[in-house]
Amino acid sequence: MSEQTQRIATVERSTKETEIKVSIDLDGKGQFSGSTGIAFFDHMLEQIARHGHMDLSIDCKGDLQIDSHHTVEDVGICLGQALVKAVGEKRGINRYGDARVPMEEALCETVLDFCGRAYLHFDAPLSRERIGGFDVEVTEDFFRALSSNAGITMHIRVPHGRNEHHIVEGIFKSFARALMQSVRIHSDRQDQLPSTKGML
Repeated sequence: MSEQTQRIATVERSTKETEIKVSIDLDGKGQFSGSTGIAFFDHMLEQIARHGHMDLSIDCKGDLQIDSHHTVEDVGICLGQALVKAVGEKRGINRYGDARVPMEEALCETVLDFCGRAYLHFDAPLSRERIGGFDVEVTEDFFRALSSNAGITMHIRVPHGRNEHHIVEGIFKSFARALMQSVRIHSDRQDQLPSTKGML
């Protein structure tokens, strides 16, 4: 099998603010490895791997002495680039994904289209400043960076929730499950693009 047939990809990015290496296997076993230096963010990235049923390795060194923003956003950039590289021509994929995840009092929803057009609608009641070393407001920035670089139309909504740990974790889990649906290959139409336009 070629690397593209295996749907794997690696992206490396180096700036004055971060040094990042992201590797992904869309058909993996849900394993996560690596570290960003932000324990809560690592926990969220592990949710993407586990609930998205894909292997994900992320190594990042960022300017955490300033804050977590550069690290979180730049990981979103790299993960988005790795996703679009790994999914390849998109032949046979489901394209769409839709998932709702309850986290006790919080209900989190993600609906996405892996279509090549970047768009993010983000509606979540987030007001707490930090969870551990993670700046809560950069949750939206992470998904905006991912959407822009993967070319994903994504709607994230939390109709109700109180505990922001539950809200953020539920968002990541719902994204992971919607992403898993969207990149799933249909065995009976592996050579077909899921579009009447002939391209995505």
